[in-house]
Amino acid sequence: MVNRKLRLLPVLILNTALVVITCVGITLTVRPVQAAEPSQKTEQYCLSCHNDPNLSMTLPDGEKLSLYISPDKLAKSVHSPLGIECEACHTEITTYPHPKIDYQNKRELSRSYYLTCKKCHPANYEKTLDSMHAKAAEAGNLNAPVCTDCHGTHDVQSPDKPRTRVSTTCGQCHSDIYQQYKSSVHGNALIQEDNPDVPVCTDCHGVHNIQDPRTALFRVETPELCAGCHANEKLMSKYGLPANVYDIYKLSWHGVDVSVYQARWPTIWHTSAVCTDCHGVHNIRRTDDPASTVYPGNLLATCQKCHPSVSPNWVGAWTGHNEISLEHTPFVFYTQAFYTYFTPLVLWLSILYVVLQIIRSIVNRARRSLQ
Repeated sequence: MVNRKLRLLPVLILNTALVVITCVGITLTVRPVQAAEPSQKTEQYCLSCHNDPNLSMTLPDGEKLSLYISPDKLAKSVHSPLGIECEACHTEITTYPHPKIDYQNKRELSRSYYLTCKKCHPANYEKTLDSMHAKAAEAGNLNAPVCTDCHGTHDVQSPDKPRTRVSTTCGQCHSDIYQQYKSSVHGNALIQEDNPDVPVCTDCHGVHNIQDPRTALFRVETPELCAGCHANEKLMSKYGLPANVYDIYKLSWHGVDVSVYQARWPTIWHTSAVCTDCHGVHNIRRTDDPASTVYPGNLLATCQKCHPSVSPNWVGAWTGHNEISLEHTPFVFYTQAFYTYFTPLVLWLSILYVVLQIIRSIVNRARRSLQ
């Protein structure tokens, strides 16, 4: 029996070895291979042709389309350093020769490609669908801007670095407004001084969900929009400006009237003055600038836009956004001081008179009863 076991021992050892080798082989086969970091081979492959400045093609409508891509601009874009390569946007192009282009002109081509932005930026894309630009496109204006018109294509950069880029980008389409903004107190501080505190276009109009500023709702919300900066005490103190202008405006006839309409009828057009009616929109200037619409020499003409029959005395009675003080409004200050003391004096004298009349009546009645 022992001899039989000894004879089977080599067989058992051989079988065990085969099982171990087989298991190790299976393990090596199924173990995942650690892939090396992918290199940007797609980008290099595309640039082997597209780095030629003379590369171009003619579209069906006769327009010449340059196919040159600057390697330097591409390398400095926000996408390339992140490994986002050509095929991320040009999903239908995988090799050469490329599929036939069915677009008739450059605009049709760019409007089709901007939809690829939705894949990575769905939230911003959804906002654009409700914007003034999207509504203009729906109405038939195919020149209304899309993502690539504002952000670029192969040279996409951070949209607010430098911050002046925001307004210059908007100025590509809104050139007249941009010229007004450049000479305004806000635009001048931004462009000449690189001031980070002044508003650019998107601070007032929004970014991707730009709304129509000509609506009644936008109008009645204008004071709160301006108050975003001008009621900020810390920011205003930095420039020596009062931070209570919005509070004073709210107490004025204009402010109260606008507040009522904002609360009850925000979609009904109302003519009570908001900030932009007096100070301007894109051409806002310092109040001591002779070109300002609220400069003392221009103020009457500004008021007459809504009150055409008023005389120069109208301006003298206006306190502006200043609290009533001896310095700014001496006549109103003394008038207010007079009534502050005169009114309660008259009331107390009236009360005293009534009380004395009552006492007199009681005394007279008592005398008559004693007779």
